[in-house]
Amino acid sequence: MKRPDRETVPYAVVFSLDSMNGLQTCRTLARRGVPVIAISGNSKHPASRTSACERIIFADARSDDVIDVLEALGPTLESKAVLFPCNDLNVLPVSRHRQRLEPWYHIMLPDADVVEMLMHKTSFHDYGAANGWPLPRTLLLRDRSDAERAAGELMFPCILKPSTRTLAWARQNPQKAFRVHEPGELPVLYDRYSRFEADLVVQEWVEGPESNLFTCYCYFSREAEPLVTFVTRKLRQWPPELGEGCLGEECRNDEVLAETVRLFREAGLRGLGYLEMKQDARTGTYFVIEPNIGRPTSKSSLAEASGVELVYTMYCDALGWELPAARQQLYRNAKWVYFTRDARSAYYFWRRGDLTLTDWARSWRGIKVDAMFSRHDQAPFWHELAGPGRRYLAGQVAALGRDGKRWLGRRTGA
Repeated sequence: MKRPDRETVPYAVVFSLDSMNGLQTCRTLARRGVPVIAISGNSKHPASRTSACERIIFADARSDDVIDVLEALGPTLESKAVLFPCNDLNVLPVSRHRQRLEPWYHIMLPDADVVEMLMHKTSFHDYGAANGWPLPRTLLLRDRSDAERAAGELMFPCILKPSTRTLAWARQNPQKAFRVHEPGELPVLYDRYSRFEADLVVQEWVEGPESNLFTCYCYFSREAEPLVTFVTRKLRQWPPELGEGCLGEECRNDEVLAETVRLFREAGLRGLGYLEMKQDARTGTYFVIEPNIGRPTSKSSLAEASGVELVYTMYCDALGWELPAARQQLYRNAKWVYFTRDARSAYYFWRRGDLTLTDWARSWRGIKVDAMFSRHDQAPFWHELAGPGRRYLAGQVAALGRDGKRWLGRRTGA
């Protein structure tokens, strides 16, 4: 079915807006003429300043409470909307409460048991091991004795992370994982972080620079067939040791592409997904790091910058519309950059002598899309850029004490 006139185009409901994932999803859809309603848990977040949404609802989108918000919104919509959860903490509640939401929303997720298996690191590891997937050695830690035993069995360094990233973990730990450099650190870190998540996993580190980490983004149909695929690799990250990517590029890697399609097809994926794989610098073997499903990512916009309609394909498929023609990767050397974080990362590596200013400039060559900046939607970028200045000024004012604040008020007319 062809797309109807603008007046009858259904809404996309996007949450969590207060994230790069949510912001870039709203922008992508708005550029395609899709009306967007977003849910944000933080009115002060830079992304909440976007002009890409027709309406923003402020509510905590990271907990099950968002289901109540969606239920209240649903009957007010003229037609069934397409739901875009944009955070791991959104996907599981939507999957578990899909029957409550389906009267008002198109939910593009696989069966509930597939969602649970792919999103829990321990269940996915068991599935992957049983099906012969190349996985780094991974152990589940349910108590301190497990951590002590793992310290004696694994090769270090390792990565410690929650089996499932819960709201309690997210509130206490902005980092998704921690690097464990030596065996003696593991029980100590387990004691520190097991308070926030009962089941932790520890995984052996795959040797190699961040540029050895590849990701294949994809969208699968109801028949578990890939309608879109797009391969990228990481170039820099922040924080530098175990952070999130701040510079990435599209690339060709047929092995990563084939393994991603095979894994998700066999698992029965429906909807958005992406698979991270890392090539071991010592052996050349590609290891599956982890899958993520059910949501766009901050780098989904890299596909659109390169001319591949990833997010919009999901919207059209959900409505039964004719799919976009631009669904094949053309390898245009497009890059995704988070400017403010990449500047910090580049400075760090420059101070270490691992990066020259010329190398930094050269790494930005090609078609680019920025995580926060958009020529047509500039407020989020400038609001974020002003953040450090506002925090510095607030700290200076606080340091003045009561008399200093009174003096400042008189000088500024406050």
